[in-house]
Amino acid sequence: MTEVRKRSVMVAGHPTSVTLEEPFWDALKELAAAEGVSVNALIERIDATRTGNLSSALRVYVLAAFRN
Repeated sequence: MTEVRKRSVMVAGHPTSVTLEEPFWDALKELAAAEGVSVNALIERIDATRTGNLSSALRVYVLAAFRN
C-alpha cells in the first residue's frame, strides 16, 4: 500500500496542508524540476486555476502531465 504524506505548502501567502500519496509528491518534484520551478511554485500555479479540492487538482494535474 502506498504511504500518504501530509506536507505544508504556501498558497497565496498562507500555509496550507496538502495530503497526497508519496508517488504524487515524487511526480510533482519531477514536473517542477522539468519546468525549472520549485514544487511550491508549481502548486501555487495549479491552485490558481483549480475549481475543486487542492489535493484532487494536484492528482489530476500529475495524471494529465504524464498522459501527455
